[in-house]
Amino acid sequence: MTHYFATPDGPELRRQVGVRFWDTDWTFTTANGVFSADGLDLGTGVLLRTHTPDAGARRLLDLGCGYGVLAVALATASPQAQVDAVDVNQRALSLTATNAAAHGVGDRVHAFTPDAADAGARYDEIWSNPPIRIGKDALHDLLLTWLPRLAQGGVARLVVGRNLGADSLQRWLVTQGYRCDKTASAKGFRVFAVAPLGNQTCAD
Repeated sequence: MTHYFATPDGPELRRQVGVRFWDTDWTFTTANGVFSADGLDLGTGVLLRTHTPDAGARRLLDLGCGYGVLAVALATASPQAQVDAVDVNQRALSLTATNAAAHGVGDRVHAFTPDAADAGARYDEIWSNPPIRIGKDALHDLLLTWLPRLAQGGVARLVVGRNLGADSLQRWLVTQGYRCDKTASAKGFRVFAVAPLGNQTCAD
């Protein structure tokens, strides 16, 4: 699981992979030491197949960006949006910048580590295939750091494997004061729309 660390082991070996979502073929540059380097992972594929961001969104977040598939997708679908792409893995951040530039959205995708983020930023949407395997406590800390940064009326879209605790995570989010609606389910994954309780824009 070297993709969860700031400095992956071994020299970087870049390559290109082809993926398809939103009825479009895309090419991304990947490398060893980043999440799902061989192609689009199933969870992110389910998320992209079942949802699109608000085309008029102004600020979006790809939380745990990997090599930048979600960040590029969000910037492409929301042409007015600034997209923050956050990861602890420096190689992933470099690849995200490379892929954003290759797809013509490099001026609107900003890749950085969590400690470099603007704590005052507020996001219309947060998209994430969260790093479940970092452990429950670390995952909870991660979500409680970023979910409060939703703008008024904002929504977080999380995709989580059913066998990796999706249902228990949903229950926990509710205990933390969030509405958490299941908006899609496929290939062993659930997609949740998460927003503070009382936010009626949460579900599709």
